Amino acid sequence: MNRSARSNVRRIALGRLIARTGAAATYTALNFIVWQRTGSPVMQSISLLLTFGVTGLVGPLAGALGDRFDRRRVMIWSEAGAAVFLVAMVFVTSPIVLIGLAFGSALAELPFFTASRAAIPPLVEREEDLSWANSLVTMGVHAGIAVGPVAGGLLVSWLAPGSDPSSAQLHTAGAVVFGLNAVAFVVSLLITLSVRGRFQEERTGPDEVEHGGLTAGVTFMVRDRVLRRMALAWLVFVLGMGVGMVADAPLADSFGTGGLGFGLLIACWGTGSVIGTAAGRWMTARTEPVFMVIGAAGVAAAALGVGFAPWFPLVLASLLVMGVCDGLTIVAENGVMQRRTPDAVRSRTMAALEAVLSIGLAASYVAAGPILRVVAPQTAYVIAGVSAAGAALVLLPIVGLRSEGRRPDGVEPAASQPTVAERATV
Repeated sequence: MNRSARSNVRRIALGRLIARTGAAATYTALNFIVWQRTGSPVMQSISLLLTFGVTGLVGPLAGALGDRFDRRRVMIWSEAGAAVFLVAMVFVTSPIVLIGLAFGSALAELPFFTASRAAIPPLVEREEDLSWANSLVTMGVHAGIAVGPVAGGLLVSWLAPGSDPSSAQLHTAGAVVFGLNAVAFVVSLLITLSVRGRFQEERTGPDEVEHGGLTAGVTFMVRDRVLRRMALAWLVFVLGMGVGMVADAPLADSFGTGGLGFGLLIACWGTGSVIGTAAGRWMTARTEPVFMVIGAAGVAAAALGVGFAPWFPLVLASLLVMGVCDGLTIVAENGVMQRRTPDAVRSRTMAALEAVLSIGLAASYVAAGPILRVVAPQTAYVIAGVSAAGAALVLLPIVGLRSEGRRPDGVEPAASQPTVAERATV
């Protein structure tokens, strides 16, 4: 990879690190404030549903933006829109309105995710550099997830101390965290502006006709047997994992650790995921399917560890392991998807998979409220572990395809050296 391409990838990774740090801090503050003001698992579920679950609502449209328009511009406008909603959150006290504005921020930010992931192959130019690029960018995302919750938890604990902080203290804590996140998005936007590279491949008329329409990504995913199996596996995965996510704040409370403990839960997972994504740089097209299965199995074991841990430090250690395994699966998943999809439909295909996962998360968030009324928070993680084990079993046949050398369905050989999008992976 030439110096310019490496510099572009590093800038994208740095922007993701800054933006995700702010977003993770906001996630910690928002959910802690909602929990403190309402004490309701149902409200926790609604908050998660309208932030993490937003992909299922507009995922195909967001993906279409990344395939239809210049991806660099899509990324810039997406971050600008998210920052506007965050600024509005600074002045709000009502939990319902806060959740609504967070929903708007999530909607605005969504096109960035699909556009930036689809842009990695043309930015790196060479297939052998794809794992390195995916690892670095994903590492930036998860480093932000590791640092952000601790920062958010510390700020909330400092500005809204005690087990029963006042409404004024909660508002001050939230305003500081949300405002800093808005600044982080603006800084990330400026970094994106500094990237000068190719964000999409050359597209021909036949490509546009073959992969036209909002549903082209769904069609491509369903027709490709590997992507189809991945979508099914991750659907099984999130149906239980979403219940565990809703249980995080009650889990911290059950051990008497408060807002800081809630931040540490997310931070340990984030720290582990940084380690996992860093290790992913040495993956190849042949090993990516193997690491997807290993990662899913590892997440299952770690979630069960959380479920049966008698002490909070063991909970944190289990979440660290879970993060490592999750980081491995994310790098592997990105590589497989990027290699198997043509550039003309890549953003929509990634959005289609995210939409499937979002629908599963939405279902699990809706179910989590009633479930947590009758089971302990740690039991929710046992449910998550069982679902992750099921996902590993669904993915298992993909390991046997690692030596299969075929091109993605519908992608024709190029007359010259094949690009990343034109090569097979599994």
